[in-house]
Amino acid sequence: MTEASRSLAQHYHQCTKYFPDALPGGSLNWAEQPEVYKTYPLGSRFDLQGYLGPVERSEDQWWQRLSQFLFHSYGLTAKFTSTTGETVYLRSAPSAGALYPAEIYLISRGTSQLPAGLYNYQVKTHSLVRFWDDHPWQRLQEACFWHPALEHTHLAIVTSVVFQRSAWRYQARAYRRVCLDTGHLLGNIELAASLCDYRPHVIGGFVDNAVNDLLYLERNVEGAIAVLALADILQVEQNLPRGCTALPSGSSLSEDDLLPEDEQLLGAIHEASKIMPQPDKSLEQAQLDDPSQMGAAQYAFPFGNNASTKVAPIDWGDGLEFLTKAMLYRRSTRRYRGAAISLDPLRQLLDFTYHPENYSEQGFDAQPDYFDLSLIQTFIVVLGVNNLDTGCYYYDPTADTLRQVRFKHFRRELHHLCLEQHLGRDASVAIIHTANLTTAIERHCDRAYRYLHMDAGHLGQRLNLAATKLGLGVSGIAGFFDDQVNDVLGIPEDEAVLYITTIGVP
Repeated sequence: MTEASRSLAQHYHQCTKYFPDALPGGSLNWAEQPEVYKTYPLGSRFDLQGYLGPVERSEDQWWQRLSQFLFHSYGLTAKFTSTTGETVYLRSAPSAGALYPAEIYLISRGTSQLPAGLYNYQVKTHSLVRFWDDHPWQRLQEACFWHPALEHTHLAIVTSVVFQRSAWRYQARAYRRVCLDTGHLLGNIELAASLCDYRPHVIGGFVDNAVNDLLYLERNVEGAIAVLALADILQVEQNLPRGCTALPSGSSLSEDDLLPEDEQLLGAIHEASKIMPQPDKSLEQAQLDDPSQMGAAQYAFPFGNNASTKVAPIDWGDGLEFLTKAMLYRRSTRRYRGAAISLDPLRQLLDFTYHPENYSEQGFDAQPDYFDLSLIQTFIVVLGVNNLDTGCYYYDPTADTLRQVRFKHFRRELHHLCLEQHLGRDASVAIIHTANLTTAIERHCDRAYRYLHMDAGHLGQRLNLAATKLGLGVSGIAGFFDDQVNDVLGIPEDEAVLYITTIGVP
């Protein structure tokens, strides 16, 4: 990479790779673990607990929908006692190390039920706190370059991240994890919306500092990372077409800029990926033909055996009853048996994740928003699937085909590259998302790094819930030896490995 073409995202990705002889050292100071709940001592509170069950009055149905939407997106679903004796609560969306860096803010334009203002979703009490009672909608529209989805909607969601919650444990690599965790949350928001008659419109192009200031976020401590216009599909005027989901940031490095040191990497990559106010920036700058579509194969692989992935869709039950159960009971599997799974469940996992159009008749959104799925590639390492040879496969969702690209049994290699975690050794399959970082940066500049990891997390959450429905174990892995994964897949080093989802018999 020449000096003139330097990208901070590429520098960050290279510097945060794990290597067998250079894993981050040191022990965790548990006394310094950041709090995972944000509190507001002042403000009006709206209790949502009473709307989780059936309601008798028709005027309460609006609150019931909002309550269940927020609960299924990010609510508390379980608790356990940690090794230090503390009670740890789990949420409907997974998070690396149960650190939950994401926060949900609700912005109301002003409705008969919810006055105009700024609200934070208080996860621990399942309530909303209205910490600002001004009319913020026009400021939000301006920060989002007057995105058309905000013209007719009355509610918007902003997801932010508190960096130190993850950096405390994962150091500079934490930026990957907070983006993946946000992607899990976006996946839950998308699916919870289907349960509650909402349609979230993802807005990735916004002036970061303007949204941060709007929400009174503490600079250099937390930051907005995604905006969603929340359309009520029961209101005809809010049934909107899909809009632009991604805009590029500006150039981050000049030839004379010094590259940041390790301890500055996390803050530097987030700062570099921001969009600044620019008079000439508009939604028309996004040159995406259809960001909902998966990308074509980047490389001319010498394909071996092909296997069709066409299958009957998963049945999610009347009123998507099995989706609500999957969101409630989903857990990250800690151990697999090392046994094989059948081929059809693998096909169904892929079908639900990559073909939402097959589930529209059941009530799902046929074209959920992503930032830019055309950049994502999917590989599957098969360790134990009946009627499917072991090896590495490239998944082509357009052709509904698994194409074998490597012909080896990779159980030992997967165990090693997943930092010797037994999940990698004993899983039945590992689904790996990658992206060509150079191509992504050419399209979206350094902001691409956010988009890629959030989209990978979004796909990962659909895999999580489908696996839960099918009775399979599932666990995402964001800690791996990056270059060794590329070696197993047989792809060049500049193809960035984003996320690994392991699936097996629990």
